[in-house]
Amino acid sequence: MLNLIKGALIGIALVIPGLSGSIFAVVVGLYDRLLAAVNHFREAPRTHLRLLVPVGLGAVLGILLSTKAILLVTASWPIPSYSFFIGLVLGIGPFIYRKITQVPFKGWYVLLTVLGFAAIYGLAKLGGEQPENLIAITRLNSLADAGTMTFAGVFAVALMAIPGISGSIMLMVIDQYGTVYNAVSAIGPTLRALLAGNWTAFQEQLMTVALLGPFMLGAIVGLLVIAKVMEMLLKRFEAQVYYAVIGIVLAAALILVETGLKPYWPASTGIGVILTVVAGVVLGVLATIFLDKPSEAATGV
Repeated sequence: MLNLIKGALIGIALVIPGLSGSIFAVVVGLYDRLLAAVNHFREAPRTHLRLLVPVGLGAVLGILLSTKAILLVTASWPIPSYSFFIGLVLGIGPFIYRKITQVPFKGWYVLLTVLGFAAIYGLAKLGGEQPENLIAITRLNSLADAGTMTFAGVFAVALMAIPGISGSIMLMVIDQYGTVYNAVSAIGPTLRALLAGNWTAFQEQLMTVALLGPFMLGAIVGLLVIAKVMEMLLKRFEAQVYYAVIGIVLAAALILVETGLKPYWPASTGIGVILTVVAGVVLGVLATIFLDKPSEAATGV
């Protein structure tokens, strides 16, 4: 059940622009274990399925339940919700500290932090202004559409597997964020049309949902490739990777401030707004620390 909840948090993070599913996997203490499960699945499939199944189901539930709900919440109550998200991201601090203290500090490690920050912040800026409103492909009509969605899956998921990179932002960079989540949101209407026996509506919605097929195929390919790379890097240069993650986390927090707080900040700042932000950040940090504890006990991290 705990892994199901953690998976749901990862799924929610995948939906919200600026949040990173991989960072949330790190936040809840599952990133290393998920990499190992993906890369070494054939060695002990039953053991790895015990982790992958609940986390995978949770992620799917998180995506399906939050595709509209989370975006509605962030639109209706942006300041408290984004403050909470910022806290969730910043709460990874103690975890990163434990990782980077495994090796003596060297001055050039600061460059890794700067590069991590510049890469994520720069990629986020490439996404433009509110690209989530763009639905580039409304239905699967051709092989070209399938090829575009396959590439989107490879591009977004391969980069998303790197801690701190937002899959949503990567989809925005290639103008396919709206396409993917429009297809996800069409799953509900498709099922309702099927149950109601409305075949015309069912066929119409099904062609939109069908876009997820090639996208998921590309996502699997991208994940398998990058999982090997990340496992190798973490095995040989774990502390150095997390120095870069420091910059990634700071960039993610800044992106959330710019996209979720700044546009909605009132002209006259009152004590109530400040307290709301502080409370949201503190709750987010505490939630991250709480979610990290069970993994420490189980894995010895």
